[in-house]
Amino acid sequence: MESMFPHGWQHYLAGGLLIGAGVSLLFLLTGWVGGMSTVFTSTWSWVTKQPFFQQPRFVQTRGWRLVFALGLVLGAALWWLWLGPDHALHTQVPAWQLGLGGVLVGFGSRLGNGCTSGHGICGLSSLQLPSLVAVLTFMATAFLTANLVLAFGGR
Repeated sequence: MESMFPHGWQHYLAGGLLIGAGVSLLFLLTGWVGGMSTVFTSTWSWVTKQPFFQQPRFVQTRGWRLVFALGLVLGAALWWLWLGPDHALHTQVPAWQLGLGGVLVGFGSRLGNGCTSGHGICGLSSLQLPSLVAVLTFMATAFLTANLVLAFGGR
């Protein structure tokens, strides 16, 4: 257990509880789902006049969604400032692989009509069958991809 969580597991539990409480409050108070792919899409409504991005569901909620995203960035910055750079997560994965992974995740998020936070946290907690299918697909794809990368000598 120590090798899996060299800095302890408590902060992961606290983070999960805070995320769960936050999206639960958001849903209970407003009826809105706090998925990050919609945050990204609604932010584009400021940049482009394409009809898809100008849908009322994006335009009417883009303000709070941007604050939601900034809260995630601010939370990470506060965590880093509080614990210092010695507790920051480091990776040996090359930048090009991280970039490619980001593009593939973005494509999958659009293809799956949502991301892991929307489907995995909000959709599953509201017992939505499409979210269960999406999460199972995400996980199966992640397992397959990780094993393929390892089989071809990746880390």
